Amino acid sequence: MSAPYYIEILAENGEVRQRQRMASLPIRIGRGYDNDFILDDAHTAAAHAIVEEDGAGGLLLRDLGSHNGVIHRGKRQLQVALTGDSVVRLGHTRLRVRASNHPVAPELSDTTMHNWEGLRPAVAGLAMIGLSAAFSNWLGDAEAFDPISYLMIIAYALGGGLIWASIWAVANRLFGQTARFGRHLFIIGCGLLAMEVWELGSSVLAYALSLEALTRYGRHMFIAIVCVMIYYHLCTIKPQHPRRFALVAVVLAIIGSSLILLSNLQISGRLADEPYMSVLYPPALRLSPDHATDAFFRDAASLRQGVDAERGKAAKGDADDDDSDSAE
Repeated sequence: MSAPYYIEILAENGEVRQRQRMASLPIRIGRGYDNDFILDDAHTAAAHAIVEEDGAGGLLLRDLGSHNGVIHRGKRQLQVALTGDSVVRLGHTRLRVRASNHPVAPELSDTTMHNWEGLRPAVAGLAMIGLSAAFSNWLGDAEAFDPISYLMIIAYALGGGLIWASIWAVANRLFGQTARFGRHLFIIGCGLLAMEVWELGSSVLAYALSLEALTRYGRHMFIAIVCVMIYYHLCTIKPQHPRRFALVAVVLAIIGSSLILLSNLQISGRLADEPYMSVLYPPALRLSPDHATDAFFRDAASLRQGVDAERGKAAKGDADDDDSDSAE
């Protein structure tokens, strides 16, 4: 290892919080002002450790008799051979020492949209959240127009969106150095708008084309949209791991859909969300060909025969039970 040397203080996630250049060895580390590298940590000693040569061209960090010691790989050590990737803990401070010839990782491809940051995505996200909330309330509103109710719905939706985006922004600040609040707000706005489009579009298509599966299993699409939102939130924080986050999103979608199916089966005995198409539109929207009344009555008669047969079996079983009781 060749001079100069660099001492780096690391965050819990491995990000470098502080880096200081040292021209030569030895390097004294501690809380005292006479050290070469001063630690602002009340859990470190005035003279805590020293970095020096090990006699074979490497670096050695040695404890100077501190109370809390030097922790490496979860164990207290009197001395640690430093490889450049070795992370030690002095008090509550995690640090490593690297020489100037330490190799660095290859440059990552930049997948960040630098031109879509700050105020513009934040305003767009808020607009989409407000519009989706107002539109959803308008579709289900059967009473006279009340502006106060619409304002309250929009206010609640904006508040929820701001809380959701704030949580992700805090995570972005902790693990990605910058908050990127506007991007996270834009993601949730797109997600809510996609949910509204799906809810309206799927019900119209289901009615127009007799595709009842779109309404019977419609909640699974909402789960998928939420998982896509989570994927983009995670990629905003750490854009270098898209495949890992895609796998996380797929696993969450599978878990969510499985829970919905199990819940439906437990409540109603069916896997579907609802037994029939509950949303009806004007007949002008129907594209599927109409069924003849004769076919309808034939199906009804077949259904009645099946029900009568089941009733007959049940009545016969009850009669047999009564006969056996009389014989006894």
